[in-house]
This record gives sequence, C-alpha cells and structure tokens, in this order.
Amino acid sequence: MALMITAECINCDVCEPECPNQAIYMGAEIYEIDPAKCTECVGHFDEPQCMQVCPVSCIPVNPEYIESHETLWQKYQRLLKAGQPLSAATDAPSAPAT
Repeated sequence: MALMITAECINCDVCEPECPNQAIYMGAEIYEIDPAKCTECVGHFDEPQCMQVCPVSCIPVNPEYIESHETLWQKYQRLLKAGQPLSAATDAPSAPAT
C-alpha cells in the first residue's frame, strides 16, 4: 500500500527527510508521495516514518495502491537493485502482526 498526503497537509517539511526511499516530494501545492517508491518503510522500519512525524495526521493509505506486505518488500528489493539510496537491509522483514 502506498501512502498519500491529503489536502490537510500544512507543508511543515517534517515528512520529506524521514522517507528512506525519497518517495516524498513537494508538489504544486502540498507534499506528495510517489507510489512507485513508497514501500510504507518496509525494508527500513516497522512503521511508516512519515506517518509517525506528521503533526496533522494527513498521510493515509492511498486507496488506489493497495499492496500486501510481500508486494511492498518486493518493491523495496527492486528499488534497492535499481540503485535507490536505501538502507542495506538484506533479509525480508517478518510480516507485521495482525
């Protein structure tokens, strides 16, 4: 599941530097998330870092990009192989408890 930033964004600049995949960027009016790069921090952290630091809670799951944990892990691996500046994690993280 890629995340998205809603119109409630106040452009506080705290989410962009937290993204390990560099998926967050300044759009025309508010920050946006590139769904091709967003892994919800799978491969890096247990929880999406942008959601953790957002002071207005304007970063929900993007309903147009619903992905399983395994799909997000595979996306992380593709980004890693493509040379994205990602962490050096090499083992698949365990699926989060539900």
